[in-house]
Amino acid sequence: MTPQELVVRALPPFGGWLALSALALPDGSVLRGAAMVAFLAAGPGAAVLRICGPALAMVPAAGPVERRDPAFERHSDQLERLMLTVFLSVALVLLAGTVFIATHAFSAQRVLLTLTLLTTAAAFCPRLRASPPRTAKGTAT
Repeated sequence: MTPQELVVRALPPFGGWLALSALALPDGSVLRGAAMVAFLAAGPGAAVLRICGPALAMVPAAGPVERRDPAFERHSDQLERLMLTVFLSVALVLLAGTVFIATHAFSAQRVLLTLTLLTTAAAFCPRLRASPPRTAKGTAT
């Protein structure tokens, strides 16, 4: 693992621990809100998406018939990863919040701590291997 890969892997958990430490700032602080929003919007999703990245890269984007943008596939894949990161993060925040509400133990600190621990664990998980595409039996490849 290169140092650059290590930094990219450690960035989402670092954001979570930074957001947790921002809880010590006074209520209504701009830095506190910015740290929370930045982590909750992208941190958990980025860590979880990193695990399944190779599987997503197996199927590139299908471009339009007319090739106006030579880098369509690359831009489309980047947009797909960005949107999946945000949507996964929002889904994990809602799931954690719902679990704590259902157990009558909801607090923002608990949700943030849970998501930070989940993000840290996901950052240290190995990536899934991409399996080759399956072909139908009896067909020539």
